[in-house]
Amino acid sequence: MADALNTETVNAPPRDAATVILIRDSDPGLEVLLLCRGNSKTVMNKAWVFPGGKVDDADFEHETEILSQLPATPQSLLAEDISSGKACALFYAATRETREETGVRLAAAAVHPWSRWITPNEPSMMKKRFDARFFVAALPDGEVAVHDGTEATDSKWLTPRQALQDYLAHHITLAPPQIMTLVALCAHDSTSSCIEHANNTPTYCIQPQVIKSDRHKRILAYPGDEQHSSPDKLMPGPTRLFWMDGHFEPEEGFDQYLR
Repeated sequence: MADALNTETVNAPPRDAATVILIRDSDPGLEVLLLCRGNSKTVMNKAWVFPGGKVDDADFEHETEILSQLPATPQSLLAEDISSGKACALFYAATRETREETGVRLAAAAVHPWSRWITPNEPSMMKKRFDARFFVAALPDGEVAVHDGTEATDSKWLTPRQALQDYLAHHITLAPPQIMTLVALCAHDSTSSCIEHANNTPTYCIQPQVIKSDRHKRILAYPGDEQHSSPDKLMPGPTRLFWMDGHFEPEEGFDQYLR
């Protein structure tokens, strides 16, 4: 298990990335796909993540294709003031990374903006920074997710609650954005609920801020926390995560969010 906390400061600008929260309906309830980054030498080795990766230059070559698939302009869907080319590249990277890492084919219209995460200058689990747009997508009928065996060496479908319980039991490693996303998913019991939420809720941008502490090696504050520069709470769940016992969790635990 990867439980090392990065302590280096990274001054490089964040790289654009796209991540897909792939979900499905099942007997246990809503499930989400997690992949194990078992061969990574630089980015969260052995951590369990959602499919995704950085935006490549070639992703910008598909603007016409992406525009033909989307029901509205990509900028409005992302709620960002960026060029059409960059917005389309983000949508294309989301579908491309999902296909490459899981074999699942998604149309651009099937991925719905969920959130945006910008790595702070003191990354917790890597030595790189990303400006990652998170999308949510339901597993299409007839598609089967199979990890590629290269970037992703294992995969699991878990309910958000089970994923968090496995994390707390040290069975899997999660990075803070995945932790907070899983907490938010606990409020939903179906793929339709998640997609409806994504389509009717403004996409929030989360820039975690590191709080210095003599007691804890690392505290991450999120919008709405008294020591975060943004006073408005933007997402469900705790406003702080503490590095305790080799991983991050709220000081009061996760119980209230798993009910």
